[in-house]
Formats: sequence, structure tokens, C-alpha cells
Amino acid sequence: MNTLRLGLALAAALLATTAAAAEDAWPVAGQQGLVRFVIVPAAQAREAEAYQRQVAKLCEPERTCFLNFYTNSSGAAVAVPLPDAIAAEATATYRRSAKQGAERFLWSCRMKMPQQECF
Repeated sequence: MNTLRLGLALAAALLATTAAAAEDAWPVAGQQGLVRFVIVPAAQAREAEAYQRQVAKLCEPERTCFLNFYTNSSGAAVAVPLPDAIAAEATATYRRSAKQGAERFLWSCRMKMPQQECF
């Protein structure tokens, strides 16, 4: 019985580790100036918490950070400048200005997320 519990605990830990590794998989396509272009897995395109985790991973605390998020449903080759197929699939933007002490996250209007503003 203890062996079964240990096996289940190890399986749960492995699943959690695999899920965490998958979370790290949002690739940065490249950068132009201060703006980094991030490719979002389609399955997470509407998960606000997933974006928050990525912002925490990609942006150094108290530093200026500009991120543009896109899906790539067509499987287009990722390059910068972004191919039209990817550029047309903007999902969100994140802006943090260390100088201004301001931070803003906006969804693309195409995502149809409940919010007051979109782009």
C-alpha cells in the first residue's frame, strides 16, 4: 500500500514538473528595440494567469519591459519582423515603464475578453 502511495506521489510530481516545463515553452520570436515578440500556445491564448506567469518570467523586476503576444495557428516560420500570418494574430500587449512607474496589460479586441479597452 505504501508503495502504491509513493508511486502515485511520484507520478503527480512528474506531471507537475512536466506542466511547469510546458509553461516555460512560450518562445520569444525576437526583439525590435525594447519590444519582444512572444508566441503564445493556442491552448493558453485566453488564460490571463498564463500571461501573468510569462510576464514574471520574461521581465526583470523594476525594469522597463515591453512584450507583444501572438498566436501562430498557421505554423508560419517564426522570424522578425513577424510574418503577416503571425502579426495578424496578436493576443495581448504588456508594457511596464520603470521611468514612469506605470504598468499596463491589454488584450487584443479579437480575443473578445471582458475588459474596458482593447487594441
